[in-house]
Amino acid sequence: MIKILLVDDEERLLHNLAFFFEDEGYDVFVAASGEEALEILRKEDISACVVDMRLPGIDGNEVIRTAVDEGILQKFIIHTGSTDYRLPADLLKKGMGGKHIFLKPISEMNILAEAVEALIKGTL
Repeated sequence: MIKILLVDDEERLLHNLAFFFEDEGYDVFVAASGEEALEILRKEDISACVVDMRLPGIDGNEVIRTAVDEGILQKFIIHTGSTDYRLPADLLKKGMGGKHIFLKPISEMNILAEAVEALIKGTL
């Protein structure tokens, strides 16, 4: 079973995402902070991560930086409520782009699921 990690500090949203992705057949791990996300990434063989940007402690950008730099995960989808979010230059250099960013609230969860699937397959 493919393992994915969902990272968001909004409990209701996190659980809704988790239920949706479980129904899609994924083995879902959840984290409410960047530190918790990195702890999971260091222990589990995660295929992709959907991460919010505004988190308690370290933010989503730092989660991505750390995971990529440590070689524990390269595949991220950003799921943010910040309409003015722009990828920092160092994340652009790590292969991230606009196609990796999804704004909350997402009305069609299937769009997010398709992006996660494409990311895992290497076609995003």
